Amino acid sequence: MFKSGFSVGGQAVIEGVMMRSPTHYATAVRNAQGRIVIQKNRFVALTHRFRFLNIPVLRGAINLVETMWIGIQSLAYSAEQAMDDDRPTRGHKGRVVQTLSILGSMGIALGMGFVLFFLIPLWIAELLPVNNGIWFNLIDGGVRLAVFLGYIAIIARWKEMKRIFQYHGAEHKSIYAFESGRGLTIENARGFTRLHPRCGTSFLIIVMLLSIVVFAFLGKPATWNDRLLRFAMIPVIGGLAYEFIKISAREGAARFIRPAIWPGLALQRITTREPTDDMLEVAVAAIDACIDYEDVRLEISAG
Repeated sequence: MFKSGFSVGGQAVIEGVMMRSPTHYATAVRNAQGRIVIQKNRFVALTHRFRFLNIPVLRGAINLVETMWIGIQSLAYSAEQAMDDDRPTRGHKGRVVQTLSILGSMGIALGMGFVLFFLIPLWIAELLPVNNGIWFNLIDGGVRLAVFLGYIAIIARWKEMKRIFQYHGAEHKSIYAFESGRGLTIENARGFTRLHPRCGTSFLIIVMLLSIVVFAFLGKPATWNDRLLRFAMIPVIGGLAYEFIKISAREGAARFIRPAIWPGLALQRITTREPTDDMLEVAVAAIDACIDYEDVRLEISAG
């Protein structure tokens, strides 16, 4: 095994883990029969294919959309594989129906997220007699953060989410094992922390905090156009958060910005759980599948 700047990322799915490298993404799931099944797809980011898109902030917004799309595909696959299905394998029509069902569920979830994390905090802030733009946005952002933390605390109590949080921990531990250069094994992964600065949980916290700063420049919204402008700024905020996460992952900058990444790491104590060895086995399989080791060697040579 070798160590380089070549990094991977991923997310927990139903009874499994999706991992993404610069050239592929792979979803590994333990199915109802206890076997690990893997779906591997080639995927090269737009910012890698078109260099003019690889500029700060814009690349983060693009990455956010791509990550959401890959996540939907991986969730659809994991749902199909993890279900207790003794029936004959479904055909193309059955897979299309299930994918549409997942897309519909994601659409509903995004709509609920818009209401819960955007409209409700804004509505509560507007009920208060505050006209100063900075104070208004501090209240709006504080309510949004409180709603988000409350939401995490509630879903963390669900039995199904506890298993996903365990796979989330397995994802982080296996990424550390790969990037350490010590060897991508269950034994090596087991010894690493389950808290990772590049985690999506940390990204969401940074988005919440940055939104307060960005929205402060927009003042207090007076019309629906003002409110929609705030919503339109979300990709920009996501791009800024992406750049912050990239900086936080650098060893030289980590100590300087550690106070800023602490909230995300603290929240990961809820959104990750200690995984079992069979969960680590799935995460290791996902990384191994998504990596083209020739690409890693070429990157090391180029570096």
